[in-house]
Amino acid sequence: MVDNRRFYKDLKSHDIPLRELLKSENFFNSVPSNWFVIVTDILDSTSAIKKGLHHDVNLVATGSIITVLNKIKTIDKNCSIPYFFGGDGASFIIPEELFNDVFSALENYSKHVKKNFNFTLRVGKMKVSDVYKSNSTLRIAKLKLNKFLVTPVVIGNGLKFAENSIKNNFVPSLDEENLIPFVDLSGMECRWDEIKPRDTERKVICLLVMCKDEAKQAEIFTKIMDEVDYVFGELSLRTPITTVKLKLNTSLSKIRKEMYARLGKFDAQYLIKNWVITNFGKYYFKFFKEGKEYLFKVSQLSDTIMLDGSINTVFSGTDKQISNLKLLLDSLESDREIIYGIHATYASIMSCYIEDRDEKHIHFVDGTEGGYTSAAGELKKKLKAHIAYF
Repeated sequence: MVDNRRFYKDLKSHDIPLRELLKSENFFNSVPSNWFVIVTDILDSTSAIKKGLHHDVNLVATGSIITVLNKIKTIDKNCSIPYFFGGDGASFIIPEELFNDVFSALENYSKHVKKNFNFTLRVGKMKVSDVYKSNSTLRIAKLKLNKFLVTPVVIGNGLKFAENSIKNNFVPSLDEENLIPFVDLSGMECRWDEIKPRDTERKVICLLVMCKDEAKQAEIFTKIMDEVDYVFGELSLRTPITTVKLKLNTSLSKIRKEMYARLGKFDAQYLIKNWVITNFGKYYFKFFKEGKEYLFKVSQLSDTIMLDGSINTVFSGTDKQISNLKLLLDSLESDREIIYGIHATYASIMSCYIEDRDEKHIHFVDGTEGGYTSAAGELKKKLKAHIAYF
């Protein structure tokens, strides 16, 4: 058996605009057929959000990514995988050689989530060869968004086909009587306060766009992202995460939530130590050069645009700008080229994975009041109304 676990790591990172990447099929490579798609998803996350638990939903989704990345580090530090944050879950594309260990780690994490949040975190899998049997494609490239952040870009319906099949055929298999093994969530942090846009008239916008026709995806997505650039400004201008608005939440309740999410138990030493560190952080970020540089890196390493066979992006803008963007989206939707969901809210929320504070940290961004999950709810309603689209 050929060990192809370096497939994604060895892909070239393209330091070009997204539109240029999408123009060329030569930049994309088919995922090896012996790899696996793994999906995590909080069952009925909409109800949790209606109860005001959107921070918990976001944190649990982030934890699934941290679980996977920490497990992979223990197996092969040189292996790199593509993953996609979805607000109430995540998707991963995993080499066959790592699959069993990663999947077991996520099943353990699901038990941890049930115990500490009372959420049912669905964990499912599908081999990429089975994705290809559905006549869907799964092609991937790497895009360098800035000096610090490289993100995977997927074209084709393969990942969405796998996600839908996994969610629709999920069967709970948790034995809640079993003791929960150790769950490695080291690096998890969630100490940022809600982050409001830089101007009072702006909102935080979560946008999801699906295009069924694989042959048209690159063209359609380019048209939409060009319009987003034109209406809202390029990525650095429209980002909802700006250094001036980044504020730490130093309350004990915030750190207690992180503590239970990471450890699953009360730990007075953890609580006091991290409360002291967080309070010092307020002054560190304000008065120290290194602190200001870290804030800048946070803004650059915030995950605000994702293409996983659909567009998933969060940005800031005014009501007028939203209306201008909808002119194009509604036109494409009426022509049955796309289906989209959009959610506008007053702020963004962010949870983090910190390996080290120099350059190895990533920050997962969602909107308040459900963010991506609310946008997905709107998209699902449209899918039911236009079932012939799929």
